[in-house]
Amino acid sequence: MLPSFRMDLTPPQNATPMYQMISNLLEKDDLYKKEKENSIKKAEEFVPSCNQKIENSDNPFLTATKIAVAGNVIDLASRFEFDLKTELVKVLKTSFSIDHTKELYEKLEKSSTVVYLGDNAGENVFDRIYIETLKTIFKDIKVYYFVRSTPIINDITFKELENDKINDIATLIDSGVKTPGLVYEDMSDEARVLFNKADCIISKGMGNFECLSEIKGYPIFYLLKVKCNVVANAIDSKLGDIICKNSQK
Repeated sequence: MLPSFRMDLTPPQNATPMYQMISNLLEKDDLYKKEKENSIKKAEEFVPSCNQKIENSDNPFLTATKIAVAGNVIDLASRFEFDLKTELVKVLKTSFSIDHTKELYEKLEKSSTVVYLGDNAGENVFDRIYIETLKTIFKDIKVYYFVRSTPIINDITFKELENDKINDIATLIDSGVKTPGLVYEDMSDEARVLFNKADCIISKGMGNFECLSEIKGYPIFYLLKVKCNVVANAIDSKLGDIICKNSQK
């Protein structure tokens, strides 16, 4: 398959048919089903301590933003091995290497609709904590939580969250996208309309960044942990850095 990879496509777009072929060879639709379930279960254990850290913080918005990024360490497709407890402690003591959190706060103050692009299973638990905090601070915002249409690597899917608590605070949207990153052209009509009209778009993880980083004119803020050299070079950062980047800067 390698010779057929196209340089005009993003890495997630090229990776998708590879994972589909692996699924076919193994006769297994959801390659990481058990790992995803374990990641979600593990992440849920940290909810009380994360909520306490936010409640006791002098800057709840910044603390919640860091906790959301800490969740991005859960990535079975990266070469990083993760330990959530260690990661949470480390991230809360670490500064963003690209820090546009002030701009994000100011944007959210003026927003009524927010599109939030989900990423990995388990990370969705930290997204839920973050959205709860955002809705406490910015009481009038409506949040649309975009997730993948079908299983791909360990990304969270619509089906896996149909009965999740996130439905109490956000509107769950099946993006229609089957790649490990939001490809604009592949979005469903419903998702594209919401994306185009959103006052603010919060994009989690490297896959979404890789797919959207060259799209201009949208109010996107990227929240991620840098886990590969390609992304590190693209945004002038180092492996392991945490990022809150305004796409319009």
